[in-house]
Parts: sequence; structure tokens; C-alpha cells
Amino acid sequence: MRTIDRVGYAVAGVLFVSGLVHLGVLVFSGGTWLGPVSFRKPMTFGLSFGLTVAAAVWASSFMRMKWRPVLLGVLMAASVLEVSLITMQAWRRVPSHFNFETPFDSTVSMTLAGGGFVLIAVFIGFTLAAFHTLYTPSMQLALRFGFSALLVALGVGAVMIATGVIQVRTGHPDLAYLTAGALKPAHAVPMHAILIMPGLAWLLSRTKWPERTQLNLVRAAAVGYGLLIVGTIIVYA
Repeated sequence: MRTIDRVGYAVAGVLFVSGLVHLGVLVFSGGTWLGPVSFRKPMTFGLSFGLTVAAAVWASSFMRMKWRPVLLGVLMAASVLEVSLITMQAWRRVPSHFNFETPFDSTVSMTLAGGGFVLIAVFIGFTLAAFHTLYTPSMQLALRFGFSALLVALGVGAVMIATGVIQVRTGHPDLAYLTAGALKPAHAVPMHAILIMPGLAWLLSRTKWPERTQLNLVRAAAVGYGLLIVGTIIVYA
């Protein structure tokens, strides 16, 4: 295992454990699961970023990329920054997103937004590399679908940020969390395709089934997952 892979899995583990810790804080403190200052936020972001970083490290290991260590390094740094700022604001009992009450809170909110666009740039790089990767046909399809779906998730996230900022700037802070929050399912469903689809292709590769059968099963899973993504976006957008 390469050094960048070991570091990536370590960072993913720390982020995931952070999410689990805040799940414990949320449960045992009797706090609310709702609202912009709930410990649900550092929990979900810790778990999601932990899974995403680990999935990106693992999935990209199937691809030959000159800039892979750079992209993974930027991904790890941005992920740690995002989760750290969200966690800090949760413990300060103030919203992490769409919060422009003080100069400091404004800086945090804008940094989180900027970090989101850095993540989009990183995963555009991974997605382009996936479409130039030569591997087994089933894994190629899984990688291309997974990274493309992740870009869809990040695109929905960008819409959430833009919608919330507009609502706050026009004097409707309560609507910011309501309208942006409504898109959470459309953001979450495609996000973890990068773990599920390559994972399926890898499991199929452990079988004795011919590659054509494996490819057909991955195709069927891609169609089903794609329909789920489209349906979720239509329902919640």
C-alpha cells in the first residue's frame, strides 16, 4: 500500500470516528436531531466525509493517475477543514452554514462554501481520469458511474449553498435552512455511489462468473441506481 493510501485511510478513519463520537454526544446528551445547531451535523458530516475519503482512496487505486497523490492530498485537507469547522460551530452552538451574524461566522460560512467548490474541482479530476482508465469492463463502468454520481451529489450541494445564501442575503434566514435542507436526500443518494458501485464490481470479480455476466450485473445496478438518483432529484428538487 502506498504512503498516500495509508494516510488517506487514516484521515478517513479519524473523520468517521469523529462522526461516531458526535452520534454518542447526540444520543447521550438528549439533544435535538433537528435544526442548524444540532450535533447531528458534525455526526453526519464526519461519517459522510470519512466514507467518501476512504472510497475515493480505494476507488482511485484502480486508476493510473499522475496527479492522484495531489488530488488525494487536496481532498483530505478540504475534508478535514470542512468537518473541523462544522464541528467547531456545533460546539459553539451557532449554525455553520448560512451564518453571517459576525465577521468570524461569515468567514466560516464562506470557507465552507469555498471548500465545497474545491471538492468539486478535485472530483472532476477523478472523474476525467476514470474515463481514461483501462481495467476490466465491469470495474471501468463502476468507476465512471461512481465518480459521475458523486459529481451530481456535489452539484446538488452547490445548489443548496447558493439557495441558502440567497435566502439569507434577501432577509429570509429561516427559509435558508428549510429550502436547502429539502435537497438533502438528492444530495445524499448519489454521494455514496463511489463506494457502492466499485464495491459491487470488486465483489463480482471474486466470483467465477465470466466478465460478460459481471458487466451485465453492473450495468443493471447502474441503471437502477441512476433511476433512483433521478427520482430522488425530481421528488425533492
